Amino acid sequence: MSGVGRGGRGGRSGAVAAVDLGATSGRVMHARVGADTLELTEAARFANTPVRVWEGDRSALHWDVTGLYASVLSGLGTVARDEPELASIGVDSWAVDYGLLGSGRLLGEPYHYRDERTAKGVELVHAAVDPAELYREGGLQFLPFNSLYQLAVDAERGALSTADRFLLIPDLIAYWLTGEQNAERTNASTTGLLAADGSWNDALIRRLGLPRDRFAPLVDAGTQTGRLLPALAADLPFAGAGPAVTAVGSHDTASAVVAVPMDASRAAYISCGTWGLVGVELEHRVLTDDSRTANFTNEGGVDGRVRYLHNVMGLWLLSESLREWQRRGLPVTLESLLGEAAALPRPTDLIDADDPRFLAPGDMPGRIAGWFAEHGRRGPASPAGTVRVIIESLAQAFADTVRRAAELSGVPVDTIHIVGGGARNALLCQATADRSGLPVLAGPVEATALGNALVQARAVGLIDGDLETLRALVARHYAPVRYEPSR
Repeated sequence: MSGVGRGGRGGRSGAVAAVDLGATSGRVMHARVGADTLELTEAARFANTPVRVWEGDRSALHWDVTGLYASVLSGLGTVARDEPELASIGVDSWAVDYGLLGSGRLLGEPYHYRDERTAKGVELVHAAVDPAELYREGGLQFLPFNSLYQLAVDAERGALSTADRFLLIPDLIAYWLTGEQNAERTNASTTGLLAADGSWNDALIRRLGLPRDRFAPLVDAGTQTGRLLPALAADLPFAGAGPAVTAVGSHDTASAVVAVPMDASRAAYISCGTWGLVGVELEHRVLTDDSRTANFTNEGGVDGRVRYLHNVMGLWLLSESLREWQRRGLPVTLESLLGEAAALPRPTDLIDADDPRFLAPGDMPGRIAGWFAEHGRRGPASPAGTVRVIIESLAQAFADTVRRAAELSGVPVDTIHIVGGGARNALLCQATADRSGLPVLAGPVEATALGNALVQARAVGLIDGDLETLRALVARHYAPVRYEPSR
């Protein structure tokens, strides 16, 4: 097995499959894990392309979740051929979105969080509950697509009356694998509907007029929720009764943070993909007015930790720009543009990476040019110039957010860890070091799949220990690249 990590050969090891679904692509990773082993092999990688459909009076954006599921099964089939006695499967994905079930059947492809319907949900929820009270209850930053806003829209249009369950995306995939309906707690924390003790907030659910019986039972990361359905185990084919299905940190950032090789008492992390999730790990939530005003979120982490962070727009700005240039017929690649951008002088004028205009799909270079025009500044004159502006703007947003996280949480940050796809982007990592004045440690790139696999391996007895032990295993096998701040 050709792995992207380095595995030792001493001691017991076994194999698990990590299903990691991101907002632009998905992957199935074959992991071998033991006390001295951490190997990761890609079994399948596939695009995650949303679809637009006409819904009577508007164009609506949905996820092709059944297509994703087919790709997941294909990837698991590849794993089965190499590892018929696989111990476990775990699923993580992006947050907040869900499918509605009626009598166990999916009632329609889930809405995409970038669909415009969420604006109506904000109006409905804030008319019932003041935003400051919502923050005290759930501890979530305001994002117009948080699950409670989407559920409010579905309640108003009657969709929740025809459904008997909603399942967040990784819980939906796990249901199709096992027949069991559950809500894993780290991802459920992104709904805005969990109480301080980690249970569903029944009082808030009632105030918002949501039917309580649509909420699935909560489970913790590391819970074995079932076994692969016999028909699937035979078709793929796995040996015997097939692998267990284990709830992991099913919010992809929760899994990624497990695999950040950091000292959480002094480090900040940036899980950088479509979004840049910038924050620190805490034992307790921060619910101050300053925290709410700064729009920091308190999301559930594995082992009861708190992911205290802020969402920055992330590499979405780059991927949408690249797609627009290619749509126009320009012969550009991300690699060539990054090379050209690195040779340009550092721009003095930057965009606000969190401006809401950059949220929806579309002509990102045009929106960036419009931002500069509205602010009376001269925008970039070329695609490479636009890329450099995006990189530097993201780096400044990352640096500012790390500083604010340290101030609000009391964590004395002296190092920044970047994991995920952004760890490959040397220009972004160096710019973040320069603008923060702190060293940046980049990697592992596949932190989410690693964290997913580690939680499974611990649950099935291949390894043991707390998060610090799991992170030490990552550090031994995935040496990060260090970027020192320039003078």
